[in-house]
Amino acid sequence: MNNTAIFELYSDYLLTSFSSTTATGLSDMVDGSISHDQVTRFLSKQDFTSADRWKALKKNIR
Repeated sequence: MNNTAIFELYSDYLLTSFSSTTATGLSDMVDGSISHDQVTRFLSKQDFTSADRWKALKKNIR
C-alpha cells in the first residue's frame, strides 16, 4: 500500500472513530491488510499538520 493510500485510510479512521485511535486499532479494522508497523513507520516519517489532513479530505467534504 502506498503512502497516499495509508494517509487517506488513516484520515478516514480518525474521522470515523468514536474512541481512542491506535495503529493497532487501524490494523485490526482492516483485518491486518496493513500492519500497525506500516502505519507507525508512515506517521513517523514526517509531522502531519491540519493543513495536510485538510488537503487530503477537502475533496470528500466538499
